[in-house]
Amino acid sequence: MEFKVLGPVEAWVGGRPVAVGGPKPKTLLALLAIHAGRVVSLDQLVDAMWGEQPPDQSRSAIYTYVSSLRRELGDALSRSGGGYLLTADLDEVDLHVFTTEVTEGRKALADGDVEGAAVRFATALGVWRGIPLGGAQGAWAEGERSRLEEMRLGALEDRFDAELAVGRGESLVAELSAAVAENPLRERLRGQLMLALNQTGRQADALACYQDGRRVLLDELGIEPGPALRATHERILRGDADVKPAGAAPTATALTPSQLPLDIGDFTGRVAEQERLVARLTEDTGAVRVCAISGQPGAGKSTLAAHVAHVVRDHFTDGQLYANLRGVQAVPADPFEVLAGFLRALGVVDTAIPVELEERAQLYRTLIADRRVLVVLDDARDERQLRPLLPGGAMCALLVSSRERLSALSGAAQLHLRVLNDDEAVELLDRVVGDERVPAEPDAAREIVRLCGRLPLALRIAGARLAARPQWKLSRLAERLGVQRRVLQELTLGDLEVRGSLALSYDGLGERERTAIRRLGLLDVSTFGGWLLAPLLDCDPHEAEEVVERLVDSQLLDIATTDDGAALRYRVHDLTRAFARERGEAEESPEEARAACARAAEAWLSLVELASSRMSHATFGGTPVELDPRYFDEAVADDVTADPEGWFDAEQAGLVSVVDRVSELDLADVATRLAAALCSSRFSVRNLFGQWRRTHSSALGAARRTGDRAGEARLLSGLGWLAYEQDRFDEAASYYGQALDAFREGRDELGEAATRLSLSTVLRERGELVEAVEALDGALPVLRSHGERGLVAQALHGLGRVLTERGELDRALEQCVRALDSYRELDDRRSEAIVLRSVGIVHRAAGRWGEAAELCAEAVHVLRALGDRLMSAYAVQALAKARIRQGRGDAVRSDLLECLTTCGEMQDGFGQALVLRTLGELELAAGRPDMARRYLDQALHRWEALALPVWRARTLRDLSTALTALDEPAAADEAWAEALEIFTSHGSREAREPRPSTATMPRRVSWSEAAKVS
Repeated sequence: MEFKVLGPVEAWVGGRPVAVGGPKPKTLLALLAIHAGRVVSLDQLVDAMWGEQPPDQSRSAIYTYVSSLRRELGDALSRSGGGYLLTADLDEVDLHVFTTEVTEGRKALADGDVEGAAVRFATALGVWRGIPLGGAQGAWAEGERSRLEEMRLGALEDRFDAELAVGRGESLVAELSAAVAENPLRERLRGQLMLALNQTGRQADALACYQDGRRVLLDELGIEPGPALRATHERILRGDADVKPAGAAPTATALTPSQLPLDIGDFTGRVAEQERLVARLTEDTGAVRVCAISGQPGAGKSTLAAHVAHVVRDHFTDGQLYANLRGVQAVPADPFEVLAGFLRALGVVDTAIPVELEERAQLYRTLIADRRVLVVLDDARDERQLRPLLPGGAMCALLVSSRERLSALSGAAQLHLRVLNDDEAVELLDRVVGDERVPAEPDAAREIVRLCGRLPLALRIAGARLAARPQWKLSRLAERLGVQRRVLQELTLGDLEVRGSLALSYDGLGERERTAIRRLGLLDVSTFGGWLLAPLLDCDPHEAEEVVERLVDSQLLDIATTDDGAALRYRVHDLTRAFARERGEAEESPEEARAACARAAEAWLSLVELASSRMSHATFGGTPVELDPRYFDEAVADDVTADPEGWFDAEQAGLVSVVDRVSELDLADVATRLAAALCSSRFSVRNLFGQWRRTHSSALGAARRTGDRAGEARLLSGLGWLAYEQDRFDEAASYYGQALDAFREGRDELGEAATRLSLSTVLRERGELVEAVEALDGALPVLRSHGERGLVAQALHGLGRVLTERGELDRALEQCVRALDSYRELDDRRSEAIVLRSVGIVHRAAGRWGEAAELCAEAVHVLRALGDRLMSAYAVQALAKARIRQGRGDAVRSDLLECLTTCGEMQDGFGQALVLRTLGELELAAGRPDMARRYLDQALHRWEALALPVWRARTLRDLSTALTALDEPAAADEAWAEALEIFTSHGSREAREPRPSTATMPRRVSWSEAAKVS
């Protein structure tokens, strides 16, 4: 038997492949094969196949899948110990063959057997057949793919080290160049490329390679190269005759974060608890130290955690990370977003932050693995929320607080925080009140302590009231607490005294302030700009500012931070917010609550539009954005327009929360408009796919509950766009189909036409060309009748691209030129440049290579001037194709490698596949079919993952040419036959073209000949 996971998931019995089934059984088989010889529990299988929300019949489904596999595998798959066991020798599982060979190779390398090591590493890499776990799906599969790919890269680097050690640098240059282009931040690979270049006598190129890498590290991470890469550079610079590989480079030191919240100056008591935590966090255990503080609301968990963190901060010289996990909120902090914040604090730019949770967690742990970093996680909901955020390095420590005891947190030192004792409580009250007033009334002080339940939060609020009212005696406050005892009982939130203290503070406010805190609770935001109170209260900005200041004085609001400018931001404590929301629900009518939240959302929407209008990717049509003067003064507008990106960074969490909240209140219209505005202005520009899906899904729920079919249609279309941007074309088509149904039901012909236009792009990418034309033919008349000039131009361009795919080049050119004229009339330079690229592609397909190159070069020039990196890469790729046809491919190789890097940084899988195929074509034209094959194989794996058959067929066609040149006629014929079948079934122009051969490959021509051609 053979089990293969390093490529498509497969099982072979007696030399023949077994029919495994679809994604779910492939995921099951992959998990069993990876753990061959070990029992995999049912819970592990369910979690891997369905994640956190398995269907009710998940276990029955597993039984069905296992039964099917057993029919093929027999006794090799058996039930054991509450799970399943796959019995297989290690050499029957390709992953274990790989790891065994890598282990032996590293041993050989350590023993000085460099030749033997090189053979071992080559053997290990030889078992890889493509992207690992092909066909398996789900979060587990994605996380495992990342882990396996990291293992492959490590083995590849080891192989390069072995071969460089015996002087084979010349044969490695091309392969290393491609590897560095795909992994520009991987310093070990770059150092190996430098060594290979140096071994071939290209010292200048090696030094230039270092400078390129240094620039990338500074631009993307803000850090200098690590010591190993610097050492390699220095030795090459000195001209050392025998520069050897340095091995794996240490993790580069990035930024040193210092995120701890303020340590209060009057911290009181908790001496024993503090000593225990400090000792645990700073001891050398050889593993990460974890301390978990639990306790009832108001017990001072967050305060103690912050204080202890400041005490030990000098021990953690590489930084301190902090996050409030909002465990008590209806929507707790998402570890996915928390990790993004940590990675930014550690120096990772947005474009380099992975899009999957497990990949983010792996990068986070990698960056801090060998550093002294303290991680403080406040108000955790449960262990599941924490696990992705746990550091792994032995030099790190984690301090976490939670209302619940985190018993399942392995290896944690647990500290349950009880209320203060009487003496500590009195001391705390004395330090907050000051002026020796507590010693003057000891009996009243102890009565206040008793009524506050000895909880630090309650004591602080009571003490602050006394400090703000120096004329009051402590006995008066004690009397008030006693009189209101019945009311406080009604305000219990799991703890009488915390609610009583909050109610006391609340009752001492004026009506305007009470309304403000209630409505902040109803809106359920944790941090906000002071302007928010104006729409919530329906008052002018000056009055709103006074209300905010009074709430700060009452300690119901804290000053959080500033937006790197003059705009103050405020924070509502989670307990206060929960109390405020309950008061709002009890004291505000549903109509008042909905109206206040709607005003706040509308105000936020106007600021989103204002910020977007000042950004380079503005999408609001140039219409001036006017802020409502009832709620905004000039200072707010100035803050937003001075730094719109910074404003979005500060407000982003609140914006997502407010969409959630107004959706929960079924305010579908404003929820829809705000979600759509955030998508077009922020989420799509920065690839914030998680926030995009969350806001659209929340608003979609509201639209469906309220029967708002127009809003539902708009949101479904937005989700289709999201799926398209993530290269999930089937999912995109499904959403667009649902949107079309909703638009038709609402008789919105313009919305339907715009959605058909978007759908046509998906259909074209999937090779469904007839259907794409039908979608465009249905959209164009409606778009014209409504005077939508921009959408008409987009449709004409789309039609031209489909006709190009079908080989109707004259008609394609006509439509593209019409689109080009329209965009020029609209003065839309970006769209004009994109169409120029398409016109160039039409000319290239017609054999007019000079015209193609000229147009694509113009597109490159315009897009670079506009700062559009991704579309510039696409234009360069199109230009490169024309140059290859002209026989000038060598001149564009470095440009293509740069495009590959750009597409990787921008998380554009389609672009990476496209550029890899073009590099394959370049190598074919240059007479290097072996290198062409490597690029084309990589492109094929990506097309398969994207499920794009026509693009896969084009790559197969090129591969057949490479295989012919490599004297592999049978494989070449097979690749061509498969490509032709796909072309024919999809009606592609290539179905009518003759089979290419090595004789028809573009030949190299001299510069004079090339000039004549162009």
